[in-house]
Amino acid sequence: MTVWYEVAAPEADPDIRQQAIQRQNNLTKPKGALGRLEDVAIQMSSLQKTLSPKADTALIAVFAGDHGVTTEDISAYPQTVTAEMVRNFANGGAAISVLARSLDIPFKVVNVGTVYALEDLPNVEDHRVGAGTQNMCVTEAMTLEQCEEAFAVGRDVIDQAGDIDVFIGGEMGIGNSTAAAALAVAHTRLSATAMVGRGTGISDQVLAKKAAVVTRAMSRHLPHMKNGVEVLRRIGGYEINALAGAYIRAAQKGIAVLVDGYICTAAAISAVKINPSIRPWLFFSHCSAEPGHKRLLAKMEAAPLLELDMRLGEGSGAALAFPILQAACRLQKEMASFDEAGVSRGND
Repeated sequence: MTVWYEVAAPEADPDIRQQAIQRQNNLTKPKGALGRLEDVAIQMSSLQKTLSPKADTALIAVFAGDHGVTTEDISAYPQTVTAEMVRNFANGGAAISVLARSLDIPFKVVNVGTVYALEDLPNVEDHRVGAGTQNMCVTEAMTLEQCEEAFAVGRDVIDQAGDIDVFIGGEMGIGNSTAAAALAVAHTRLSATAMVGRGTGISDQVLAKKAAVVTRAMSRHLPHMKNGVEVLRRIGGYEINALAGAYIRAAQKGIAVLVDGYICTAAAISAVKINPSIRPWLFFSHCSAEPGHKRLLAKMEAAPLLELDMRLGEGSGAALAFPILQAACRLQKEMASFDEAGVSRGND
C-alpha cells in the first residue's frame, strides 16, 4: 500500500516550458539578460502550467526540536537554547521574525520535539513527538512511529496553510547541524570531515569531535540505511523530519518550496530520496557558509539564488530569496514583448 509521502507530485509541463522560453526570448531585453531570473520564471511556469506564474502568497513555518547527540558535547550552546529561541520567535525578536514582518508573510513556529515542554506562546503550535531524539551515536534517533509522526506534522502544516504559492521552512534545534552533516554523509558518501561545519561557532577542537561523532554514527547506522525513511529515522531529527514531510506535501499540492540553508537542504535531499517526484518543486535560496552545504547542493544539482556567507538557519536565507522568486514571476508576466512595446529587435 502506498503511504501518503510516496504519492507523486504533479509533473512540470514541457510544452508550457517551451512557451515560457519563447516568451522570455520575446520580452524587451536581450536574450538571457535577466540571467537566473529567467530560469526561475520558466520553471515556475512549467510547474504552474501557465505563462503568468505567481509567487504572491507564502507561509514561513519554523520547526523546532532537540537532539540527543548534544550529549556528545558538539555545540557551543546548551540544549536549553532551543526552547529559549522558540520564545524569542514568539516574541518577534529573532531574525526570521523580523524578516517575516518586513515581507508581510504569515509566520508560525511548530514545536515538534523540544526536550522541555513550553508554555502557551503566540504563533507557536505544540506538536511534540517526543522530548528530543535519542543519541544517534548510541541508538536510532527515533522509532518508526515517531519518524512518521514527525513527517505528518509537516504534512499537516501544509494542509492547513490555505491557498499559498510558496512554502518557506525553517528550523531551530541545538545539535541539528550535526544531524544534518550525518544526513549529508549518508546521501553523498563523502567523509564526515567534508560535511561538518562550525554550526553555532564551535572551536577547532569541538569541530574535530563533531566529525568523529558523525563518523561513529555512520559506522553504526550506514549498513542499515535501506531507504530514505530509514535514514531519517536513524540519524534525523523531529524538526528535520517535519521539514521533509512539509516539502513533500507542498510539492504534492502544487506549492513551490524555497529551501533554506544546510539543515533544510539535508531535509530536502532526504525528502527527495523518499519521493523523487518532488525535486522540480524545490528552489534553493542560498549557499550558506557551512562547507558541507555547497557539496550537498552539488549532489542535488541545485543552483542557489544567493550566496551571503550566512549560517543562521531559521529560514532566514529563504525569506531573503523570496522577493527574487516573486520578481522573476512578475517580470515574465508583466514585461512587454518587442511587438507590444513597439521596440525594434536586435540581431539574434
